[in-house]
Amino acid sequence: MDYQDQLLSKNGIAIINLAKVLLSFDIGQRTPTVTELCEQLNLSRGTVQNALKTLQTNDAVRIESKGHLGSYIVKKNTKILLQYAGISSLVGAMPLPYSKKYEGLASGLVTAMENNYNIPITMSYMRGAKNRIAMVLAHRYDFAVVSKYAALEQINRKLPITIIKDFGRYSYCSAHVVIFHDPKAKAITDGMRIGIDADSIDQSDMTKRACRGKSVKYYPVEYSSLLKRVISGDLDATVWNQDEITDTLAKVNYTEITMDNVLDTEAVIVVNSGAKEIESLLSEVINTEAVLKIQKLVMEGKVTPSY
Repeated sequence: MDYQDQLLSKNGIAIINLAKVLLSFDIGQRTPTVTELCEQLNLSRGTVQNALKTLQTNDAVRIESKGHLGSYIVKKNTKILLQYAGISSLVGAMPLPYSKKYEGLASGLVTAMENNYNIPITMSYMRGAKNRIAMVLAHRYDFAVVSKYAALEQINRKLPITIIKDFGRYSYCSAHVVIFHDPKAKAITDGMRIGIDADSIDQSDMTKRACRGKSVKYYPVEYSSLLKRVISGDLDATVWNQDEITDTLAKVNYTEITMDNVLDTEAVIVVNSGAKEIESLLSEVINTEAVLKIQKLVMEGKVTPSY
């Protein structure tokens, strides 16, 4: 069966889009009517019916009508649907793994996402939740790992992303802290030079929180350079991930940031809200408990990081 030849035919786009729609439905679920599919896919009735016939003829799916109750999926071959949908791989983005917690999370995701559909899932590493989410919205990446704090901030701004997996407290980081160049400093004070990374939702928001009510000057700095700049004295203070201080045994003065919640410590996976087929597939193949188990073993030094 040469699926690609069929997808290059006149009705190929209809087949691709219909396969993506059907990937988000489980066996036993009611499917949209042909009329609803025509409106959703902006296609003619005949084109949708031909695409549906192709998928059923090739055992990708079987749909049965139950009269006035509607039509329901009674058989679904995800592997074939994936081929028709043109989904041959998945790519995700997460923070640079510069802490043991991140190394464990990356290792857990890569290992736990092995699946029965022969769909390779790879990770890309880039700084800044804003950048990772932007790549998902642009369909450059299929999913992104960010903190729940960052995800909810973007959702509250009406960005079309959906949280599909939540790994729970302290899966992303242990805490965020304010680090100081002065070993005797205890709090942000007027006149301080503060490092801030606008691409990091957590870091920039918490930096502004820590500096609230103070007259300070902000200096835009990439996250990876913040610690070095504070230690050298180029900056007086900034917000940093406590895990990185603990892992590197950096001798730096710091205080914890008081938070009403711990959403900044929770790792979540987000997808584009319009990509229901990706949401359904990742929800199926990612085992949260398996990811957390591997993360714990890496952090304990019992498993070598592999990502």
